[in-house]
Amino acid sequence: MNNTTSIALVTDSTCDIPPEYLQRYGILVQPHVLIWNGVEYRDRVTLSSEEFYRRIQTQGSLPTTAQASVHDFLTLFQSLKDQGYREVVLILLSGQLSGAILSAQQAAEQSPIPVHVYDSRSVTAGLAWQVLAAARAREQGASAQEMIAAADAVRRRLSLVIALDTLEYLHRGGRIGRAAWLAGSIMRIKPLVRVNRETGIVEAYGMERTHQRAVEAMIKRFFSEVAGEGALHVAVMHGMAEEEARLIAERIRQEHPGAEVYVHITGPVLGLNTGPGALALGGYRE
Repeated sequence: MNNTTSIALVTDSTCDIPPEYLQRYGILVQPHVLIWNGVEYRDRVTLSSEEFYRRIQTQGSLPTTAQASVHDFLTLFQSLKDQGYREVVLILLSGQLSGAILSAQQAAEQSPIPVHVYDSRSVTAGLAWQVLAAARAREQGASAQEMIAAADAVRRRLSLVIALDTLEYLHRGGRIGRAAWLAGSIMRIKPLVRVNRETGIVEAYGMERTHQRAVEAMIKRFFSEVAGEGALHVAVMHGMAEEEARLIAERIRQEHPGAEVYVHITGPVLGLNTGPGALALGGYRE
């Protein structure tokens, strides 16, 4: 148990929060499940991101995913009670992208301790910054309601823009039809998408003909959405493109001195649709 609080802070494994942040702030992660050739894996627990990207490029099949179940959440809540926690703040990926939040809400009704479930209306870095805001509020002595308010204040300022290197994985995962995939492949389109911070829905956000132009468009659109003078927080996410992500991060640090910037790999659940080579910027200004 975190010695400084009786409130447990929990998110799910699509948060893509670096391990050092999880450890520093005592953030707990409920993993989702991937099923690959009949074998069940726990996201980032028994299947690492690095192994996931290696396998999707060398094997013909893709895994399927299963959200954390009501039983999974109930087991977690009982464990937290046993550890001495008195309340739980649970911040999850967008309910438009997964049914996990419905499972959590059902489990919360049966929980032995109060559980406050919050829909981040985001994923990956967009979810991460909300969870970190709640963690930092808890560190300052905030109540569960104040932690959720801190997360929501961040959500209202968020931008999450993703540049895909290929349409292949959206097609293989059934997210786009064959005609769109063929047209995009022939034209070598590099699409951009964003997660709408109000609806939690993934939206098309443009397309470019080259990877470099897509990256530049991602950067331009992200910073147009977080324009202002307040303190800047940015995560550079990547699908096994760490060197390029670190170059982008260094550029941001040079152009925005004092910004909080981290680089991290996108996990399997999101990577299943975005694929290798994808890059994303997620963050906000205070």
